[in-house]
Amino acid sequence: MKEPDKKTDQLAHEVIGAAIEVHRILGPGFLESVYEEALIVELKTVENLAPIHVAQTLSYLKATGYALALLINFNVPVLEDGIKRVVLT
Repeated sequence: MKEPDKKTDQLAHEVIGAAIEVHRILGPGFLESVYEEALIVELKTVENLAPIHVAQTLSYLKATGYALALLINFNVPVLEDGIKRVVLT
C-alpha cells in the first residue's frame, strides 16, 4: 500500500486535530450527528484569507452554536498553507 503524500497527510492531521478539539469540548457519548454539527468547514478560493473571511466564519459559529470551523483556501500551492482553524471563544 502506498503512503499518502505530505500534503494529504498534513490535511488529514488538521482535520483530526479539529475533531479532537470538538471531542475535547463536547466529550464522549453523543450521537454522531451532534459531532457532525459541531464542525463547520468554510471553503474559499481567494488570493489570501482576509479578516472578513474569519469574521464570516465566526458569524457562522455564533449562529449555529458550533465550537470550531475550518476555513480552507484552495487557491494556494500547498493546501496546508490555506487552512485556518477558527474557534468560537
